[in-house]
Amino acid sequence: MSRTASPPAQDFVPFATAALDFHRSLNIPGGPLVTTRAELDTLHAHLVSLHGLFDAHAARTGQLVSVEGDQLRATRTRIWQAADHIHAAYHAAPRPDSGEVPEREGYQAGLPEGAPELTICQRHQRTAHLVRRRTTPADLHSPFTGLVRR
Repeated sequence: MSRTASPPAQDFVPFATAALDFHRSLNIPGGPLVTTRAELDTLHAHLVSLHGLFDAHAARTGQLVSVEGDQLRATRTRIWQAADHIHAAYHAAPRPDSGEVPEREGYQAGLPEGAPELTICQRHQRTAHLVRRRTTPADLHSPFTGLVRR
């Protein structure tokens, strides 16, 4: 088995990066002061997709180059943590129909808001299931990745 992979047929990651940069430059300077739930949902989907990409890379690479695999697994964990924070931000954001900002008590109680808005929750739960199988609780709650920069 070769230790280097063949080049991908088409590398779309640079296009995704350019699209995010383009979105930021067009929408953030003149856009609303508060991030919309729709944008948070889309950003969550993007992070969940990145999590899957890094999960695949970590699984394949870790078998051949353990140090690189460790770095990729730490990256995967941090991306999940970012997705978890975006999910929380979604529920704290103003509701689109009323503009009402959820009360802190209701948000902390985790009260469901109902369909169709909760596709973000379904995506989050599917990914959380994978995260629980591949990551320890200590990894998820530790502010330190266990990796040392050199």
